[in-house]
Amino acid sequence: MIRLKDIAQSAGVSVMTVSKVLRDAPDISRETKAKIKQLARQMGYVPNFAAQSLRTRTSRLLGMVIPSSANPMFSRVILAIEEQAHEMGLELIVAHTLNSEEREEAVIQRLLARRVDGLFISPVYRLRPEAPVYATLLSRGVPTVILGHGAPFCRQFANVETDDIQASFAATQHLIQLGHRRIAFFAGPHAAPWAKERFEGYRRALRDADMEVDDNLVFQAGGTIEDGAKTALQFVNESARATAIQAVNDSVAIGCASTFLDQGIRIPEDLSLMGYGNILTSEYFRVPLTTVRQPKFALGVAAMESMKKLLGGERPPNKRLRAELILRRSVAAVSTTAQIPTVFPAPSPTNRAGR
Repeated sequence: MIRLKDIAQSAGVSVMTVSKVLRDAPDISRETKAKIKQLARQMGYVPNFAAQSLRTRTSRLLGMVIPSSANPMFSRVILAIEEQAHEMGLELIVAHTLNSEEREEAVIQRLLARRVDGLFISPVYRLRPEAPVYATLLSRGVPTVILGHGAPFCRQFANVETDDIQASFAATQHLIQLGHRRIAFFAGPHAAPWAKERFEGYRRALRDADMEVDDNLVFQAGGTIEDGAKTALQFVNESARATAIQAVNDSVAIGCASTFLDQGIRIPEDLSLMGYGNILTSEYFRVPLTTVRQPKFALGVAAMESMKKLLGGERPPNKRLRAELILRRSVAAVSTTAQIPTVFPAPSPTNRAGR
């Protein structure tokens, strides 16, 4: 293993000078820095970050806790954070909760054991007002940025989020402007603030157009493609007679669209369909999906800006970014010839909202 002493002997300088160069200290000339850094590369020097961590009391590590890397929402968020962390000489460790509270606590504790300098967390939302692991983060003063909406158990931390009420309002308003008056809403998980905000935007847009929410048009759909497919069966079985569906996210929209198309229901001729999120699949689906583009990369940039302030001892403000409506082929004006056949098998009764 190449040591600082070996580099110093080859360069004809002191060990202290080599140490300062590798720390990019300002009191060393540019020529000396270039010479020693080149020599260190040629000799194959690898810094001992564990030793540096003990000396500086920082690990140069940031932790990120998300449901899953397979969730397309997080790919560009991770990219934005990792790019900036790399520029700062920091490493990013990504851990997955798989939407399990127990696993979330375990991975956070493991990251704390690795003495990360800060944490980005997309929480596993729960209805309870407290969560012990978040109380631990607060008591230890761990710099923490919440990736998503605040909730009672994590509201004490800085967060970055999308303005889901505004975006969902715009989505529903667009459907109303196209003449739709019976707009179904495929809702998300009860405990998730983002799902509640998207329903609230839908409700406000209806109210703004002097329309009331029809409980018979609100379906509990979860958040996955499979959830969307199951809810599509229920929608037809209950003869909802809507002319448009607004889904809580693109995965649900794609799941229900696949079921409709496989049964001969035309999109948008028979039924308009609105998604949310603008995941990559939405643009290349069989019927390109009209949806809401979340500012994923910008959310990552904003999260890293907040982390920088926290690492510097400042409390950053919470940040709420606007989203944008993306118009594609899955939405059209109301058709007078649209027909939704009732040909599907009966769904499980547990999917219905409020039941």
